[in-house]
Amino acid sequence: MSIRDLDLTTLRLFVAACELRNMARAGEQEHIGASAISKRLALLEAQVGAPLLERHRRGVVPTAAGEILLEHARALLATADRVARDMTAYRHGVKGQVRVLASMSSITESLPDDIAAFLARPEHAQIRVDIEERTSSAIVQALREGLAPVGVCWDAADLEGLQTRPYRTDELVLVIPSEHPLARRKAVKLREALAYDFVGAHPGSAINNQLTQAAAQAGLPLKLRIQVTSYDALCLMVNAGLGVGVMPRGSAALYKGTLGIRTITLNEPWAHRHLKLCVRSEESLSSVARLLVDHLRMP
Repeated sequence: MSIRDLDLTTLRLFVAACELRNMARAGEQEHIGASAISKRLALLEAQVGAPLLERHRRGVVPTAAGEILLEHARALLATADRVARDMTAYRHGVKGQVRVLASMSSITESLPDDIAAFLARPEHAQIRVDIEERTSSAIVQALREGLAPVGVCWDAADLEGLQTRPYRTDELVLVIPSEHPLARRKAVKLREALAYDFVGAHPGSAINNQLTQAAAQAGLPLKLRIQVTSYDALCLMVNAGLGVGVMPRGSAALYKGTLGIRTITLNEPWAHRHLKLCVRSEESLSSVARLLVDHLRMP
């Protein structure tokens, strides 16, 4: 049996063993005996021609070859799961499906309305659009690996090798408590805000990366007091006085009416952003994905 004949069940067992670091627990999770899973993984190692797991008294850890296979196995299993979901949707009447990976900024602003308008057209009644939030860098990586056909992210990400179209523009602003020392200012430079604690976006996000880079260029530290994974959490933290934050103006407007926060213009060139529709290759898009991309692109 060659490496081309790898079966999904064995790959799923391999991933479980790597993640749980224990054959017995992996067997319990996948409802298979420990001896059976050990035998299947030994056969897998024979197929790939390299040891994949280091076996210790307390469990197992992937080898260097195992780490490589683990990355590919996760991608293959994710694709297989999507195939199963898509076929189930087809049996229930969905005749076209598109998966879109999108940044938090686009999801909290224009993207939901734009996709709703697309789906509201009578000719699109049997189309389904699935949206998954990811950081811009994760979106780019997933598109390059063929894990999704369409992405929406900030053009500050490394988009080399992808085909892009303009989508929307937005503006980053400083979000502060209403009683903050900067509250009377209409605009500030980032270096003025760096004197205060920050409520940051989650690690790996485009905004967090931009702030870190800009602070380094200014020669000042970015004092992150807390990092959060959503804009509503960021605004709540700012409202509680835990720091200042940076987020898109349109997203901040959703919270200004209910929280004691203010927004101030960031007088920085990078605060004006361009969101891009990204695909690995327009030629490889399904007809349904191409319809969606044509609908979303900026006039």
